[in-house]
Amino acid sequence: MIAEGFNSIWFVGCGNMGGAILQAWLDNGLDAAKITVIKPHASPLPGGLQSQPDYPDGSHKEHAPDLVMLAMKPYQLDEVAAKLAPLLGGNSHIVSVLAGTEIEILRLAFPKAGKIVRLMPNMAVTVAKSPMILISEVDDPDLTQEMNTLFSPLGQPEWLENEGQMHIATALSGSGPAFLFRFIDALAVSATQLGMEKDQAARLALAMVDGAATLAAGSQIDPGELANRVASPNGVTRKGLDVLDADGRVNGLLHDVLKAAMERNREMAEEAKA
Repeated sequence: MIAEGFNSIWFVGCGNMGGAILQAWLDNGLDAAKITVIKPHASPLPGGLQSQPDYPDGSHKEHAPDLVMLAMKPYQLDEVAAKLAPLLGGNSHIVSVLAGTEIEILRLAFPKAGKIVRLMPNMAVTVAKSPMILISEVDDPDLTQEMNTLFSPLGQPEWLENEGQMHIATALSGSGPAFLFRFIDALAVSATQLGMEKDQAARLALAMVDGAATLAAGSQIDPGELANRVASPNGVTRKGLDVLDADGRVNGLLHDVLKAAMERNREMAEEAKA
């Protein structure tokens, strides 16, 4: 059963990402009785759970949570830490999905908490297809196993070698779905402009990307070579690839896209230290 080693899990905040993680856990058999959601304003939650505006009394060791999911906005960290930190014990692990908030800042905010882990998922947790990007403050095989067991039902765990890699991992994996969604939409819009009915163009674009992603994920051949194998010399596909490849056009565009997202994540990390 998921989260078998955790008897008490607190969600601090439960917006889009927190709610997606919680829903995925519940779908995979997590006992809802283990969950406490703390957020200032009530809103619909997965599994019919009800949030509460105040923190439970965790001042006694036996009442401290085993795991805290930090899923609020990064700018709320100081406000949250003022109330939450005194309630945590050394066995209260923290998993943070706060973009740009480094482990050093989290440790300063929660000096007496257990081990701290940063997590960067994306919204594909709802279909168990999100890369689960992880980095911890310590190299602990037991912690790694605990986190892998906890998050593998939501997607493939990927551990980073150092925290600096979180900037590009966030741009690639965390923000990547939005970039792909824009690409799918652009394909459909272009097909419509060229004469296809709008709804049909949208269906075809989605179905094509779904099938191509499944094909690439199951292939031993890298995607770049797969593209070449689809394209016959001087054929239809090759003509389209020539446009993408001209002057490194597509590589240059996506480099700029990822760089912009990565640099913003770095800026947020610096802002959190200020």
